[in-house]
Amino acid sequence: MAYSVSHNSFSTIPLFVGFLVVASSLAHVLSSPLMSDSGNRQMKNRTFKPAKDIQKLRRINAYLKKINKPAMKTIQSPDGDIIDCVLSHLQPAFDHPELRGQKPSDPPARPKRHNSTDANPENLQLWTGSGESCPKGTVPIRRTTEKDVLRASSVRRYGRTRRRHIRRDSTGSGHEHAVVFVNGDQYYGAKASLNVWAPHVTNEYEFSLSQIWIISGSFGNDLNTIEAGWQVSPELYGDIYPRFFTYWTTDAYRATGCYNLLCSGFVQTTNKIAIGAAISPISSYNGRLFDIDIMVWK
Repeated sequence: MAYSVSHNSFSTIPLFVGFLVVASSLAHVLSSPLMSDSGNRQMKNRTFKPAKDIQKLRRINAYLKKINKPAMKTIQSPDGDIIDCVLSHLQPAFDHPELRGQKPSDPPARPKRHNSTDANPENLQLWTGSGESCPKGTVPIRRTTEKDVLRASSVRRYGRTRRRHIRRDSTGSGHEHAVVFVNGDQYYGAKASLNVWAPHVTNEYEFSLSQIWIISGSFGNDLNTIEAGWQVSPELYGDIYPRFFTYWTTDAYRATGCYNLLCSGFVQTTNKIAIGAAISPISSYNGRLFDIDIMVWK
């Protein structure tokens, strides 16, 4: 990983993302600035029902106890986030029955000509601004709060995208896309450089993102995706910061998959990047531009 600022006021911040996914061979690749999932759901009047509310809070507390792991160190981010430095083998991925009790293996070797020799991810995200960092053997995880879960329609749906009809083109109800895609027989990886901005979203249930999206299968129920990029999502994070995110699904967003580390499925190896944390710096109009480079490989 590297962070550099060139003399033409353009900086590049490479991120390398490795996924542990059981999937069929990669059949399609789509890389984009992708504007997705702009929701029009409106806030409704809410009638408080004490018994139901108490039951919901109990479910939320049980979920928080499960997802927020014991921290070796805690870091307060200036944007209000709390970053927990969690032992690598205690991260949520190892709640999965097939991984429980195991320890993470060494990170996979990067493809040739993509090894970073000037790794220096400091100042990549807001939480690192104070100079604090997570010790080796731990991974930084954004702590999930009660307020985060209450913004979701239910505890079960928290951290998961709403089911929608998946399209490859730029049309669709409520969605605006700018898409660049490549089709082929078999791919073993893809890389994208994404300009980072903080676009305005009009309400809590709208979000904007730019991502690399690797898919396998058709656009039916067998859709299998690996996604990574940045997003502005007030519903998920409670603010309008652009944040680094990952997502995956094996069944077209029906029952599997989630954002970031909010379920079992993604094994994190780095102690430098917090998935779901705010990115800094960001681009400004008629000013300096900042990119993140994302590479996904098999």
